[in-house]
Amino acid sequence: MSQPDPGNRPEQGPQPPWGAQPQWGAPQPGARPPWGAQPQPGAQPQWGSRPQWGAPQYPGQAWGAPIDPRWPGGGPPPYGQPRYVAPPKPGIVPLRPLFFGEIMDGAFQTIRRNAKTMFGSALIVQAVTGALSTVAALGMLGMVRPPVGGFTSQDEAMRYLGPIMSATAGILGISLLAMVLAAILQGVMAIPVARSALNRPTGFKQMWSLARSRIWPLVGLAFLLLAGSLVFFVVLFVLAALILTGLGPAGALLLLPLGFGAIVVYVWIYTKLMVAPAAITVEELGVFAGLRRSWALTTRSWWRIFGITLLVAFMVGIIGSVIQIPLSMASGGVTSVFAPHAGASQVTTTAIVLLVVSQVVAVLISAVGFAFQTSVAALIYMDLRMRRDGLDVELLRLLETGEDPDGVPGRRRAPQAGPRPWPPNPAQGFPTG
Repeated sequence: MSQPDPGNRPEQGPQPPWGAQPQWGAPQPGARPPWGAQPQPGAQPQWGSRPQWGAPQYPGQAWGAPIDPRWPGGGPPPYGQPRYVAPPKPGIVPLRPLFFGEIMDGAFQTIRRNAKTMFGSALIVQAVTGALSTVAALGMLGMVRPPVGGFTSQDEAMRYLGPIMSATAGILGISLLAMVLAAILQGVMAIPVARSALNRPTGFKQMWSLARSRIWPLVGLAFLLLAGSLVFFVVLFVLAALILTGLGPAGALLLLPLGFGAIVVYVWIYTKLMVAPAAITVEELGVFAGLRRSWALTTRSWWRIFGITLLVAFMVGIIGSVIQIPLSMASGGVTSVFAPHAGASQVTTTAIVLLVVSQVVAVLISAVGFAFQTSVAALIYMDLRMRRDGLDVELLRLLETGEDPDGVPGRRRAPQAGPRPWPPNPAQGFPTG
């Protein structure tokens, strides 16, 4: 085995001059970078050069920028996910499906922001019906008492029963008139509620101007509901009379379940048709179209609507009773305290004064209660449309564009002439059908 010749060694390359040798630990050209060095974002580092440290940034967030308080973890959401932004609340309610507390608060806010419109309209209607009721009640106060020994002739009985029957018919007519006016006013007062959702105040004259074209459909709806109620109760009365005639006293056992079932059916139909006045006014529908619209909107929401309506009616009734109880108790002691030995004329005068004062207080309470109940019904209608028709999206569009500031939000718009915004141009290949 031959040994290498020491004199024939391969020549070495030129050595670097003294002082130019690389320091220990410095990367050589073509060598790997040190452990822990990260490449610069968007660029590949050259071997042998120390890369610049890149800051791991979130989209749209730089080092030293203030932390976004809307994100729980501080800074923007990871992976570029959009943040949750709560729906805006420009007016009385947020523009999304509503909860029970928001409906209550929205009703109070509507009355507060449109006090003259809401309370004034309700006060006029309640004052008319209250004045007629007071006249009927005063007529009954002046009636003579029946004789102790009974009536001696038919003429004497008619002289006594005639005024009573007239007063009863008058009170019934006033009640029917109140029902008609309430149905009309419920539709008209839905306008300030809808406008208040976008923080648009509504004046008294403006409300009636916007509802002018819907008055006759509301009148037709009111009389149709009134006629239907009368027919329902007349049929129930006739059926009860036939049962008692055919079965005698045993028929009374059937009247209890019959009456209970009739009340259930009446309440069910009333709840299904409760938002018909608002639909006729806001959407500019006819009488029967409004009834169908209300029936469709309340589908699968009957129990919720019934619970809200019942609770509101209970609240209004309790508050009204609490206010009127002291006045009723005082009316019995005024005469005995101030005129313990008063004659018949003084007692009658005191009773008349107390009746008038009681009616005035009742009218004020009824006006406030009716305005509140009407606002609740209108907000229920808007909530149903948000859940089923996407009314909240339409309201958001109106809020952003400021379109139709003097109109009724949610009202159907006439189609505009001219080219539609979509598709922009059929020649570009977009589908047209």
